[in-house]
Amino acid sequence: MNKGQPPLALIAGPTASGKSALALALAEAADSVVINADSAQVYRDLRIVSARPTEADEARAPHRLYGTRDGADACSAADWAADAKAAIEEAHQAGRLPIIVGGTGLYIRTLLDGIAPVPEIDPQIRAAARALPVAEAHDALRREDPEAAARLRPTDTTRVARALEVIRSTGRPLAAWQAERVGGIAAEVTLRPLILLPPRDWLHGRCDARFDAIFSDGGTAEVRTLLARHLPVAAPVMRAIGVAEIAAFLRGELAREEALAAGKTATRQYAKRQYTWFRRQPPADWPRFERPLDCDGMADALALLR
Repeated sequence: MNKGQPPLALIAGPTASGKSALALALAEAADSVVINADSAQVYRDLRIVSARPTEADEARAPHRLYGTRDGADACSAADWAADAKAAIEEAHQAGRLPIIVGGTGLYIRTLLDGIAPVPEIDPQIRAAARALPVAEAHDALRREDPEAAARLRPTDTTRVARALEVIRSTGRPLAAWQAERVGGIAAEVTLRPLILLPPRDWLHGRCDARFDAIFSDGGTAEVRTLLARHLPVAAPVMRAIGVAEIAAFLRGELAREEALAAGKTATRQYAKRQYTWFRRQPPADWPRFERPLDCDGMADALALLR
């Protein structure tokens, strides 16, 4: 805690854990601004599919960085962190508490701890690394950066290619660059964090209910409109949870019930990965709230943040 520095609240955790509802309750109680830290919710194309706050909720308190990007405009962690810093500063200047809320751990880590100052990657090296099948890329990484190869899953296409392009373009492992992070704001704020880690059965039930709501006429219409734009399959907006399953239904590749089941499974698996990350990665002294956000839970969680 950095006493005397301006406050910053942080509500993080897996999808469907109740982050948005808690942030809104805090915002109404403490004259706050809610700032999105979810990588899918930055895209205006996916209000329903990404489970963004409703227009009614957004009218109850100021919300920032929701639906601010077009789906064709990829938002990196560095892009988001720059936007978040501006939104935090705006809130502080207005005398309001900024609340960062979301489940994208990389966004949160970049904002607080900064970003590795990796130089621009040679375009030809990048293209060659990303064109390799992931198995070949991982084999190459095992020879050129064995520590990264041991750390990364052999099937993690994005991270394996990134580590390979960095070692080939800069001559230094990505881990070495990451040890030199710059631009973080952790030392400039008094952080009030809370990690939501509710019981898994409660969370899984909410994941299923969420995808039932997403797989509505509105959700399918969003994906139909997105598909009509013919964006690259690798575009972040196309990889948002639920898009692939709804797209398969719209193309006739899956029956409705099959797509619904696949979407629920994907949502639960994503929540599981986030759950594991938020249990292990944030500092041990950040409070973990492990109860459901029912009426009593909401009141107790708010008390931890105020």
